[in-house]
Amino acid sequence: MTDARFEDGGELPLYLKALDEGAVEVVSALAQDAVFPITEMKWDRRQRTLALLLNRFRWEDKANAEKRGRPYERVQSVLLISDVLKVSSQGIDRNDPDTILSLLSLTWTAGEDGTGRLELILAGDGAIAAEVECLDLVLKDVTRPYKAPSGKAPGHE
Repeated sequence: MTDARFEDGGELPLYLKALDEGAVEVVSALAQDAVFPITEMKWDRRQRTLALLLNRFRWEDKANAEKRGRPYERVQSVLLISDVLKVSSQGIDRNDPDTILSLLSLTWTAGEDGTGRLELILAGDGAIAAEVECLDLVLKDVTRPYKAPSGKAPGHE
């Protein structure tokens, strides 16, 4: 028996759950460079959830797209953080409904007794932080992949 490879998920929708720091790193890598309108982020205090509808670049399919000479793809995905006690942000204007955010990474900082802080680091020095009772994070593709509008893979200097 062998471990799954990154490429093995190339044609299937993602449905990942992160319950520890290592799994957060995997979700972070797959969600890197996702873009979303600020209006597609909702914190439900009563349900203690923070949900974002992302337009995620399909990193797991990049090599296949290049090999086959076809366009890169994006897919809409839900990033759901459960057991959220508090949400804060910096460097973003939450009152401008036309704001488009770009997710660079997710980081987890453990606290006492399973609590902690999940930070969503955004391009342009913005960040969203969720203080959680315990780490419970889901990344799930909810649409079929579509051609990346830019036609390019995201890049960073």
